[in-house]
Amino acid sequence: MTKSTPRRRFPSFGVQVLAGMAVGLALGFAARSLGGADTAFAVTLHTIGQIFVQLLKALVPPLVFTAIVSSIAALRDLENAAKLVWQTLLWFALTALIAVSIGIALGLLIQPGLHAGLDPGSAIVPATRGTWLDFLKGLVPVNVLGLTASTMIEDGAATTSLSFNVLQIIVAGIAIGAAAVRVGAAGESFLAFNASALAVFRRLLHWVIRLTPIGTAGLIGDAVVRYGWNTLSVLGAFAGAVYLGLAIVLLVVYPTLLAANGLNPLRFFASAWPAIQLGFVSRSSVGTLPVTEDVTERALGVPRAYTAFAVPLAATTKMDGCAAIYPAVSAIFVAEFYGVPLQLADYGLIMFVSVIGSAATAGLTGAVVMLTLTLSTLGLPLEGAGLLLAIDPILDMGRTAINVTGQALVPTIVAKRAGILDLARFDGGAPADAGPQPA
Repeated sequence: MTKSTPRRRFPSFGVQVLAGMAVGLALGFAARSLGGADTAFAVTLHTIGQIFVQLLKALVPPLVFTAIVSSIAALRDLENAAKLVWQTLLWFALTALIAVSIGIALGLLIQPGLHAGLDPGSAIVPATRGTWLDFLKGLVPVNVLGLTASTMIEDGAATTSLSFNVLQIIVAGIAIGAAAVRVGAAGESFLAFNASALAVFRRLLHWVIRLTPIGTAGLIGDAVVRYGWNTLSVLGAFAGAVYLGLAIVLLVVYPTLLAANGLNPLRFFASAWPAIQLGFVSRSSVGTLPVTEDVTERALGVPRAYTAFAVPLAATTKMDGCAAIYPAVSAIFVAEFYGVPLQLADYGLIMFVSVIGSAATAGLTGAVVMLTLTLSTLGLPLEGAGLLLAIDPILDMGRTAINVTGQALVPTIVAKRAGILDLARFDGGAPADAGPQPA
């Protein structure tokens, strides 16, 4: 009788991701010592990271669309579905209000604009800016999947690329899902096909997420090569205020809200860690969206029907880092730098823009859009945003990590308050420890 060979046990998924971060740091510093971003070593790290994010982003349009349609159909079976939607929006606003209040307090306390070693002549108006009309335009889908094509000519060669607006995909998915439900039996075949398609895309997502340790190594290594930390010296007070605000929200506000709702903060962060760390290294809430949705449902215990609605919506409108703390500190910085006094009403406007304005910039790229919206609302020079672009990639890491954390936190709290959270799954945390599970 032959003995069966023992199955080789690999480290847990969380350990693999941590190892990927450590390897990325080591490779990044090695690439910097070998000549920086122009070396083949650095280009390889950049390529690995970009391929991983590209794979995730490729899944976003079909995954969000099919998930939203399925969630609309499944919401029929959830009690108080309308109440869930309103509570979600209320918690979006509440957490954003807390975050922007912290940003304003830190800006007034640290006064970053008075300690900047910058030349005002280096200020430029950013090419991209936000306006309140972007909200209305962003709601109307260009096509059924919210896809747009753009052509750029460089060195005589034309390159065409596709991009997508997640907010438009959500609107289209809600409309089509509602229509399929309302037509009754005629829509059942479509809903069945959509459910099958969702299962296929979830399986693809499972395969891609398994690459997270490799993608993490490439992304964080590329970040170390390209940005390092030396540019922080010029804007040290500003960067310190932003990161201090992010730390307070992450380590004080969020755990307090979780504990107040009877949830273990340590268990939440352990389960949400794959999405948080990917948001940090990828600097993309949309690119992290599939992972955020996966951990919210499988590790945190939020029902699939609610997760499929709340997390994609949060990925476009729930941004405590980019749309609350950062624009608050930045607006105070610009006002101080240019010697423009702010009145009490101006701080009220900062709060209003941070709570409402994230929806106005949904689907657009980068926190600069939100910042320019805030500055234009206050009547501050838009050139001030250009002063901060030098360290934006470094700040964007922390901002996106906070965004992603909030995008998982709010659905978890709302589900707990509504009595639909799977507490056994939340307290167990097995899916997060073992890695992503197939659909």
